[in-house]
Amino acid sequence: MLDELGFIPLTPTGAQLIFQFCSTLYERVALIVTTNLRFADWVQVFGDERLTVALLDRLIHHAHILEFTGADSYRFRQRLQSDA
Repeated sequence: MLDELGFIPLTPTGAQLIFQFCSTLYERVALIVTTNLRFADWVQVFGDERLTVALLDRLIHHAHILEFTGADSYRFRQRLQSDA
């Protein structure tokens, strides 16, 4: 599981390592990726358009993409409930 991918930009070496990791797992195991970014914004995280496109190609090939929009943060809701 890659949780909160894109929370911080990756170095070129980090981006290459994530790509190699995902490529090695491709069509072998299930992989869960969570992010708050649209696919179009992933280039900013990986810093290389070709690498990003190749990674997305592998990730979405057999993917089930779940998009949640408009929901408040559960952490924020929990904090509001604890104040009540």
